Amino acid sequence: MSDIDPRRARDLGMDRPISRRDFFDGFAVAAGAAAVGAVTGIPLLHGGRGARRPVEPPYPPALTGLRGDDPDALSVPHALRDGRFWEHAGAPHPTGESYDLVVVGAGVSGVTAAHEWLRRDPKARVLVLDNHDEIGGHARRNEFRGGARPGPLIGPGGSPSLGPPEAWTPEGKELLALLGVEPDTLAGRVDRELYPGLGLRKGVMCDREAFGHDRLVAFEPGGRAEDWVSRLPIAEQARRDLVMLCTDPPDWFSGMADEEKERRLAELTYSAFLLEVCGVHPDVERFCRTMPCARWGLGADAFGAIDAWGTARRWDFPGFGGLGLDRGKPSRFNSPTVRKEWDAGAPVRFPEGNQALVRMLVGRMVPGFAGSSSADGVTTAAYDYARLDRPGGRVRVRLSSPVVSVRDDGSAATVGYFDGYRLRTVSAGAVVLACWHTVIPYLVPELPADQRRALRAAVKTPVLHATVRLRDWRAWHRAGVRAVRWTGAYWCQTELGRPVSAPGYQCPTDPAEPILAHLVAAPSRSELGPARGAAAGRQELLKVPYEELEYTLRDQLTRLLEPHGFDPAADVEAVTVNRWGHGYAPEYRRPWDGFYPDGPLPAEAARRPFGRIAIANADAEPGGGFDSAVTAAYRAVDDLTR
Repeated sequence: MSDIDPRRARDLGMDRPISRRDFFDGFAVAAGAAAVGAVTGIPLLHGGRGARRPVEPPYPPALTGLRGDDPDALSVPHALRDGRFWEHAGAPHPTGESYDLVVVGAGVSGVTAAHEWLRRDPKARVLVLDNHDEIGGHARRNEFRGGARPGPLIGPGGSPSLGPPEAWTPEGKELLALLGVEPDTLAGRVDRELYPGLGLRKGVMCDREAFGHDRLVAFEPGGRAEDWVSRLPIAEQARRDLVMLCTDPPDWFSGMADEEKERRLAELTYSAFLLEVCGVHPDVERFCRTMPCARWGLGADAFGAIDAWGTARRWDFPGFGGLGLDRGKPSRFNSPTVRKEWDAGAPVRFPEGNQALVRMLVGRMVPGFAGSSSADGVTTAAYDYARLDRPGGRVRVRLSSPVVSVRDDGSAATVGYFDGYRLRTVSAGAVVLACWHTVIPYLVPELPADQRRALRAAVKTPVLHATVRLRDWRAWHRAGVRAVRWTGAYWCQTELGRPVSAPGYQCPTDPAEPILAHLVAAPSRSELGPARGAAAGRQELLKVPYEELEYTLRDQLTRLLEPHGFDPAADVEAVTVNRWGHGYAPEYRRPWDGFYPDGPLPAEAARRPFGRIAIANADAEPGGGFDSAVTAAYRAVDDLTR
């Protein structure tokens, strides 16, 4: 990312007083604090040692600025990782609380595990602990009020959809049926004709970062490849090569059997396929490099050619049409999500994304939290976060409480967490670890060595989801675009919010109305491969202040829309950047995981139960999607109750 130009920042409206916070990672801002805070940064949470929790907690979905894996959420996990926490933690202070089940992690997998445990034992006492100040994990809701719209604008700040119903796991289908979620009803709430009816198309910005200057190219419905390729700022040979890939590619592996062709693709990244097999001009690979970024968090230099073939549609991932491979079924080498979603229909979604499910689950477990926990009422219901952790509650959800230790005591377990100024402990009959797998070896150091290695191998891919409230979307209408992929800029995708409504909530339908725009960035260093690239990209991401993130998104929106009347100083009304340093769950993918699909699979060793401790989270599958998290939760409960 480039340094901020002060004059450009003023032009972009950075001096306009909207809600924002400028944070580095917590461990970098903690200098000078006392005791535990000196090494964790946790005084940012509740005002330091001895401070009390606020009587009335804020309403997390309405908070703007830097959210997600922010400094408050990461300070203690990073102190554990770096060996700084226990030097200053002091003696634990038992709370005297005892629970039948303690769940570490209030994301989809954690709250599902709590719900399933209660379904089997309705009288159980359950505590859910999380290091964030919000439920849902990566499933977040962003909510904006004010401006010309009478009601709130609601959108996802992380996991946006439930995926296609045909691809759901049996456990995912069972949970949604228990919650009364009907796929056909949800599908009917997405207005798939709104944007096309207004002449808004998808497009690509061949940007100055990749090609020296910006040029927006929109895809005409039913248009020919020759038409849009001719407008790209690429070399003439690259134009000819790209048209060939899109319209009439040869059989690059002529004479090979289909199984051998698939195996050959499984040995290559998509970038290597383009450059080494197809022999195209480098501008073609540069144009295609960000095609997988928004969906997978990886560039084409880390995304497998076999998965590019499996997800190729229209102009996405061209070059495979001449291979003659059977499109009726996936390859055995395709990654789990590609296999699962093969030939499935469109995904279904709530306006707020997957946090709707988390709210429904928590609303059914914690009396008074939700005004409604039904699929029809969850979006517009009122929520009382003060109810989550009431003394005497049979089910309690304790936020901003990072767990630091879990010890199996034989017939029970002891769980230690940091409450903002001291180390506290609770007793548990059983524990489900529904947190990032890479943190578990620090919580349970007694685990066998092979299990610790397998857990550390589950490296999540970093991703940024930004939600921007816009005064209107007339500039988008004049530009004729609704979603734009960028070829080299920091934010790889900019798009208008999906047109999803719910009972009592109407998505914007008139370009003169306020709307939410969504941006995605994939900071992984893909050239290093999925795991190493994710770790390197995450370390770089944590050094980027919020101000620079906002600067880049304003800059890209302006570069895209200023020719059509966009004014960043007036049109940007609020910004929330959801930073997910530990974002997408890892999947096994070729060519990087040579053991896949035959095994043995590290996740099988990683998720083994350990005494009264079981392991969940989508990392345990491993795979993305809410249903993977649900399946992992069901398995963990089975491990503790069988």
